[in-house]
Amino acid sequence: MRQLWLRFEPYHDVTYFTPESRAATDALGCKGGWMGYFGMRAAPLGAASPELVTAVFYNFAPRKVARALPDAWAVASPEEFLRARLHGVDGALRRLLGEVATPQIEEAAELARAAAVAAPIAGRPLAAANRALPWPSEPHLTLWHACTILRESRGDGHVAALVAHGVGPCQALALYAREHSLDPAYMREARGWTEREWEVADAPGDLAAVERATDAAAAAPWEELGAERTERFIELMTPLALRIASGNEAMRVNPMALDPVRELAVPGWNT
Repeated sequence: MRQLWLRFEPYHDVTYFTPESRAATDALGCKGGWMGYFGMRAAPLGAASPELVTAVFYNFAPRKVARALPDAWAVASPEEFLRARLHGVDGALRRLLGEVATPQIEEAAELARAAAVAAPIAGRPLAAANRALPWPSEPHLTLWHACTILRESRGDGHVAALVAHGVGPCQALALYAREHSLDPAYMREARGWTEREWEVADAPGDLAAVERATDAAAAAPWEELGAERTERFIELMTPLALRIASGNEAMRVNPMALDPVRELAVPGWNT
């Protein structure tokens, strides 16, 4: 399951972490990148309260969310945030991929859409809210929308697994940081926790069991797609994920320990 995640996560991440994304939310009047992030990611839920967003995003400190919401909804409506994020995504993908009207992207979009339609949404608010949005017509944006649904469905399932295993928001970050040798200070800053909160939350927990549960809960789309089409999706997405990751400076260091360039690189991929 991680091999699939490594392919669709970089394609989804251009939603928030590119110059084009930042320019789109700055144009709306957002005060800083985090207001843009929370506004764009929460927009499918409507004008959600900071309490709701803290709950469904799970690992952000409540105060970090409250600095952006509900103020973001006074800057622009959720519908305006949705238009801005699609505009930013379009610009970022065109820059990072160069050519977006290719048979490979069109085929990947068809496969990803079939998987996304099969992704579970029961008990998964972010997946359900994104799947309720209209599908973009251009293949490179259809692929992005499908990757976003798949990403949020997996993320919602991950939150459910954390809750079921008694792993709290800050604790999950502390465990993940230790497991992946990430700088605790960076992780605290990225999600808004204090050093004291981190120390209190840094307790043992079975993160491996959480990851197994997350993978099991994320299997349905790929079982529906079937082994042959899933392998074809992996084949098509590998060079796209590598090209995006290698060209997106914001992905050099990230709280997800996502490193497609190292984990997916194959000889000749960029020739």
